[in-house]
Amino acid sequence: MGLFDKLGGSLAQGVMGNMNEVSVDELTKDYGSYLMDGETIQLGFRLIRDVVLFTDKRIIDFDKQGATGQKMRVDSINLSSIIHVSAETSGFGMDDSEINLTYISSPYYRASGGVTVAEKTFEFPKKYNIQPLYKRLQEIAYENHENLNK
Repeated sequence: MGLFDKLGGSLAQGVMGNMNEVSVDELTKDYGSYLMDGETIQLGFRLIRDVVLFTDKRIIDFDKQGATGQKMRVDSINLSSIIHVSAETSGFGMDDSEINLTYISSPYYRASGGVTVAEKTFEFPKKYNIQPLYKRLQEIAYENHENLNK
């Protein structure tokens, strides 16, 4: 059995730029110290060394850097800042699925001079059904949109 067989294809998926789901228990053990009090992991994915967590409060992106991966950048997107979600499902061949988020990156969501937005794209393996995650994120974006425009 070769290295590729032992990895179950996760290395190939990682090289192609998409993530594999990881158990909440494993993620909590490895990344629980980054959670806020009362925050819980709902879902998480690994891309070779990098990890993305979806919690009940935010999306946390762990970007391991350097040859050893000891240096790490941690970035968060508060769920309350998400204002638009789009998805692209996988097609034929090597296509993967994507979820694209637009979120308010400025500290004030109702700034009189306007707000700053940013975008983030998450790629998923062809076999992963993104529809439930897309639906939940879209529900969040809709609720945020309604609250901002009251």
